[in-house]
Amino acid sequence: MKVVILAGGLGSRLSEETTLKPKPMVEIGGRPILWHIMKIYSHYGYNDFIICCGYKGYMIKEYFANYFLHQADVTIDLKQNKLEIHQSNVEPWRITLIDTGLETMTGGRIKKIQKYVGNKPFMLTYGDGLGNVNIKELVEFHTKQNKLATVTVVQPSGRFGAIHFNQENSVEIFAFQEKPKGDNTWINGGFFVLQPEVFDYIKDGDSTIWEREPLETLAKDKQLHAFRHYGFWKPMDTIRDKEDLEDLWKTDKCDWKLW
Repeated sequence: MKVVILAGGLGSRLSEETTLKPKPMVEIGGRPILWHIMKIYSHYGYNDFIICCGYKGYMIKEYFANYFLHQADVTIDLKQNKLEIHQSNVEPWRITLIDTGLETMTGGRIKKIQKYVGNKPFMLTYGDGLGNVNIKELVEFHTKQNKLATVTVVQPSGRFGAIHFNQENSVEIFAFQEKPKGDNTWINGGFFVLQPEVFDYIKDGDSTIWEREPLETLAKDKQLHAFRHYGFWKPMDTIRDKEDLEDLWKTDKCDWKLW
């Protein structure tokens, strides 16, 4: 199963870092947050990635183009113009990097990678959120529910969109609400599992926001279920979030480090 990562946004709320680099390339512990996200999936054996690039996407391409060399011990013979690789410790990743446009919204970016996904189920997440989500259990849950879409829902301290259920213990979602007031609500934490039919729900091209009409329509059609995650989850929206994640890494309290 392929893993699609949305990595094309401007990241304007993290402008202290994103004036120089795309948000997914902002580093935690000396590695881009994108790398951390990929390591989470790789821990569960998912190593085929499609990255939706946009703002400063060339930096993501250059990072992975040079990744093997940066992880290797080498001898460079300048006179002979030869490069000898002695040892390398790289992940078994296959990475497809697609330019999905500078101004494209999240739904539009997903639509643009449809041909690379093909007619098979796939996973999707954001390039700025970390969590110790059990991907194996997530996929098993999605398969068991037999619906078109599963979203991992989490309970942070509020300020995001809310998930509304049909009943207290139900997994069926009947409404997807953008950023309501109040805390202690279940919100979209990314880490989706999707059937290929979800591409049909993206109808307005580049202007489609995944979190609005597509998810709202999936919910109305009773095709969107929730995988409740009670463990660690944190987005990197602001410089404070970045500093918090950095502190967790330095103090070895980085619960997302499953590898």
